[in-house]
Amino acid sequence: NHTEGKSLRLNQQYFLVSATVQDIIRRHLRKYKTLTNLGEKVAIHLNDTHPVLAVPELMRIMLDECGYKWDDAWAIVKKTVAYTNHTVMKEALECWGEDMFRQKLPRIYQIVCEINRRYLEELKWKGVSDEQIRRMSAIGDGYVKMANLAVLSSHKVNGVSALHSEILKETVFSD
Repeated sequence: NHTEGKSLRLNQQYFLVSATVQDIIRRHLRKYKTLTNLGEKVAIHLNDTHPVLAVPELMRIMLDECGYKWDDAWAIVKKTVAYTNHTVMKEALECWGEDMFRQKLPRIYQIVCEINRRYLEELKWKGVSDEQIRRMSAIGDGYVKMANLAVLSSHKVNGVSALHSEILKETVFSD
């Protein structure tokens, strides 16, 4: 519950995710020489919200180090990432203070902002209400909402059981 502890945890999560994603990319490129088939050969499963930083980290590597354009990178990420949620209580979903997130991970924060901006733009285009858009946003009320980021980034979302998945559809992620 202390700023230092939260900061350390964010550092740890990013370090572990970054090392893992870099290793996945390195191995994949060594074998296939391209990332265009990543989603067909690799599954990155976000088991709860702790590894969700894998999404913007994968985008960062594809954009900054591999030269992919945004839309191409995003299509690959969406095919590669799936998410299992572990809680049905909205208040228990992992969130990071936006100021700390921006300060500690500036490039990752930029990428999350752009992911969210494009997502919200798509929702508006589809005629989704402003209130629903506010609830589904990955950034809001001074927080980066990791579960929302996971949901909007994944090609498949589920709970830990069929019953849990149904509860999520009816409550936490009803929008």
